[in-house]
Amino acid sequence: LESSLLTQPWASVHFGESAFLAKMCFRDTGYILLISDLSNVWYESADAKAVGQRSKELNKRLTVHVSSFLNHLRSLMCPLLGGQSDAATTFSCNRSANGLSLHVKSELSGLPFYWDFHCCPAPLEMVSRHLVRPLIRMNMMLQYQVQELISLLLRKDAEIEDYRESGATLSRDRLQTQPFQKETFQQNFMAEVRSGPIPLSC
Repeated sequence: LESSLLTQPWASVHFGESAFLAKMCFRDTGYILLISDLSNVWYESADAKAVGQRSKELNKRLTVHVSSFLNHLRSLMCPLLGGQSDAATTFSCNRSANGLSLHVKSELSGLPFYWDFHCCPAPLEMVSRHLVRPLIRMNMMLQYQVQELISLLLRKDAEIEDYRESGATLSRDRLQTQPFQKETFQQNFMAEVRSGPIPLSC
């Protein structure tokens, strides 16, 4: 399950006033959830046996196969991760020193459906594998792309200056641009990076 989770993108989710980044993977054999507020990272991995036991505790009136519970959970969580809301389903969360609990309330087969995700602090290796390493790789790629764009802009400025020295003029004044200032751009970029907290939603 965790290897499949690596291919899943992070999504922004809200439970009340609390914002998180989350990713999930469902299979017929169970599910795995990883969720973070960028200060903490929690996870839960549950196999079919654990899902069946918890479903009996939380939904005593429902007698459906474990696969039906997993499919229903998937149908509730996937829209949430996709930024869609369902008025018939409510989500809430509770934090504690030991972890994070997510509570789901919906319906299944015309009966109330309840589910609790019991998330504990994620191991450092899991945090590194799913969050730290991908962020470092992305940061390195973005730095490379920024340097490529800076180089392109400087070459474009040199090309424009060569045209001007050859006597070329713009047919429309509104197209005129100022030369790119590499140092100013880099200073402003770093100032923005350091200026505030990372948003958990766009």
